[in-house]
Amino acid sequence: MESMRTVVLPGGERVPAFGLGTWCLGEDPALRAEELATLRLGLDLGATLIDTAEMYGEGASEQLVGEAIRGRRDEVFLVSKVYPHNATRAGAVSACERSLCRLGTDRIDLYLLHWRGSVPFAETLAAFEALQRAGKIRHFGVSNLDLADMQAWCRVAGGAALATNQLLYNLARRGIEWDLLPWLSQRRVPVMAYSPIEQARLLADPKLAGFARRHGMTPAQAALAWLLAREDVIVIPRTARRERLRENIGALAHRLDAAQLAELDGLFPPPAAPRPLEML
Repeated sequence: MESMRTVVLPGGERVPAFGLGTWCLGEDPALRAEELATLRLGLDLGATLIDTAEMYGEGASEQLVGEAIRGRRDEVFLVSKVYPHNATRAGAVSACERSLCRLGTDRIDLYLLHWRGSVPFAETLAAFEALQRAGKIRHFGVSNLDLADMQAWCRVAGGAALATNQLLYNLARRGIEWDLLPWLSQRRVPVMAYSPIEQARLLADPKLAGFARRHGMTPAQAALAWLLAREDVIVIPRTARRERLRENIGALAHRLDAAQLAELDGLFPPPAAPRPLEML
């Protein structure tokens, strides 16, 4: 397998460019054994960044991840997220403690605000900084924040220290390229791209299927390779099956050249005007 590529966080730490998403995992006991095997295979293959959230199955995904990484915690860069309604000064600390318990660990490597709610950013940041000082989290960041939200976050004292913005980004959802992605890139804040194959809907797109066929890869590999061509994007596809994980991680072996990237631009054009931030 192609060696794991890495992305550099603003603080200088390198993390895998290919991580494991866990949305909807851990919710069906009948699927648990395969889900655990898939996560553990991901670790074996070098995909040691795992993304989860307290929202996913109301903690069920965190519990699954905790079981998957038991005995291997030090190999893993662990990401979790706090609900907006829990993101108060005291609430985020309590939520993080509950996540730590479910995950079976003493620390989360990257803790994110899941999306913007009604709690002032200053409160959330105060909680994140307190958790950081206590060693409960190592880095913090945000998810689903548009450019105006990002500017507001960074105006708060300490806000510029964020490690990532986790966003919906794939060939069919390129709106962030208009203004948000350049703004983040200028500040060397990487994007963590969730739903990078549009919850598998991109796999049925005849344009992508044709491109993949012409260039000797699967549609999933083509969609992921397009994102992996950027040095400032981390992909976190979610799958519950080892077979699909092996296919997805095979995208690392396909380094798209300028002509291939231009071909995909023709098939899936970049935005020609500003668009509201898209979320799933």
